[in-house]
Amino acid sequence: MEFVLAFINLFGWAIYFVSPLLFALALIILILGQIVTFLEKWNKFDGFYWSFVTATTVGYGDLRPEKRLSKIISVFIALTGIILTGIILAAAVKTVSISLETHL
Repeated sequence: MEFVLAFINLFGWAIYFVSPLLFALALIILILGQIVTFLEKWNKFDGFYWSFVTATTVGYGDLRPEKRLSKIISVFIALTGIILTGIILAAAVKTVSISLETHL
């Protein structure tokens, strides 16, 4: 139980410290998604949904960009999403490592 509490505490601090970077990356995803929304003439919510589905590389396929520029932008959204996810995973792995060293 101590390990879990230590992990939650440390992970919260790690996310707190990298939150400006996470918010910047999320904002980039949002802005690029809205550009694609404009180009593809989707409604704003669909564009928001599509950009974060693309950023997480889930890609349900229910919305697909048809224009070449939109497709190029979608690649940048996916790469930015991979960076965002990687930062969160790196924080989690480091937090687990520190928690294990402390509580073993």
